[in-house]
Amino acid sequence: MNVLLIYPEFPVTFWSFQHALQFIRKRAMMPPLGLLTVAAMLPREWNLRLVDMNIQRLTAADLRWADCAMISAMTVQRSSTAATIARCKSAGLKVIAGGPLFSAEHEQFAGVDHFVLNEAELTLPPFLADFALGKARRIYSTTEMADLHRSPTPRWELAKLAHYGSMGLQYSRGCPFDCEFCNVTSLFGRKPRTKTAQQMIAELDGLRRLGWREQVFFVDDNLIGNRKRVREELLPALKTWQKRGPALPLMTQVSINLADDEAMTREMAAVGFDAVFVGIETPASEGLAECSKQQNQGRDLVADVKRLQRAGLQVQAGFIVGFDSDGPTIFQRQIDFIQKSGIVTAMVGLLQAIPGTRLYERLKQNGRLLGRMTGDNADGTTNIIPVMPAADLHAGYQKILRAIYSPRRFYRRVNTFLREYHLPHIRLSLSRERIAALGRSMLRLGVLGRERFQYWKLLLRTLICRPRMVPMAVEMAICGYHFRRIFEMQGRGET
Repeated sequence: MNVLLIYPEFPVTFWSFQHALQFIRKRAMMPPLGLLTVAAMLPREWNLRLVDMNIQRLTAADLRWADCAMISAMTVQRSSTAATIARCKSAGLKVIAGGPLFSAEHEQFAGVDHFVLNEAELTLPPFLADFALGKARRIYSTTEMADLHRSPTPRWELAKLAHYGSMGLQYSRGCPFDCEFCNVTSLFGRKPRTKTAQQMIAELDGLRRLGWREQVFFVDDNLIGNRKRVREELLPALKTWQKRGPALPLMTQVSINLADDEAMTREMAAVGFDAVFVGIETPASEGLAECSKQQNQGRDLVADVKRLQRAGLQVQAGFIVGFDSDGPTIFQRQIDFIQKSGIVTAMVGLLQAIPGTRLYERLKQNGRLLGRMTGDNADGTTNIIPVMPAADLHAGYQKILRAIYSPRRFYRRVNTFLREYHLPHIRLSLSRERIAALGRSMLRLGVLGRERFQYWKLLLRTLICRPRMVPMAVEMAICGYHFRRIFEMQGRGET
């Protein structure tokens, strides 16, 4: 069997970082972790070829070579996925599909021959057994949760690692919290399941053997969901692994209650975590109560953010407007919170109802759904009929974006962050690639950009006050350029 593993193209989004990746001559942020994991479960006698359409074209030669195509995608890739399936069918290939997009709406894709849905550790083996006998069913699904101790090491060697900005690993699935708008618990459960520390070290060793020396992103929806296991097993293993070198910077997603555990925060920073993504959502207590965001309630969220920053963890965060309880003051409150906290990477989106969530079911019963969501958390769309007049909601949303990503306020926020941030324990060497990126940023942002005054002011201030932070300041300026381009395109209706 010659099998194409195909990952359709992403549109330009907040998290795609396409405009920032140009500075370091990379084509995509991460390879498709799901497909690489599935590849490790396939028969060894099969010939596999990964085509990530975010870094390369799917060619006619690829299609002629293949006997079948296995496609995985997220909701935001819907359009590219449909076109890719059509190409594969025109070439006479059998199409096998799985991943978040198909688990949510497989009925929309008539061209797919077989769906392998939910957790592949459970649904892929029976499909493969039936497929070998020529009697595979169209749909394989399950409501059970996989034992991650049996999840294999991804086939990193199939990916062209040099084209990516970071690598993704997964340690756990599931989250102990149950936010109304989030589908993590419906997909993966309330009881977090983890791999062993030995599995994670094997995955990291695989990346190291292939020469990977850049950031590694633990893609867990909440890494600290099983805090005891992280503290007692994962962090000690990472500490030992990093000492063997070369050490790599790490990033992950956590809930804000990490700020309550000073010891764990220090331990995470010490083993190489230098950034965390946190769902802040809203500074309004009414909104937090409405969406059951219990872990964020009754807190001084700005103080929590700064506590993590001072420990050496850059806080990136998600924010939402459009809750039923949101009034006309919410837009300025969001702006003020983001600026005061020094959260440089602030993803702000309109509330969307994801199938499978409690929010979706509640609004469906109330007749307040407008159809399918786009899967892009920050494209200014919503599939909800809001309580606030829709025109006011969209105008207020655009007000937030214009404010927080205007050069003046964005660079001011970078300075606020740098004043708090503790220097990370692991810093990458100044490679030729990074020196070239610095030169490109000086030209595009410092000479040609409308933010050139703020750019040079940031660099000079950082050089004088915190010279070892200059690489981070440049990186943030480049990311700010990407975010500003995204929202300018959105304002012109191009996304």
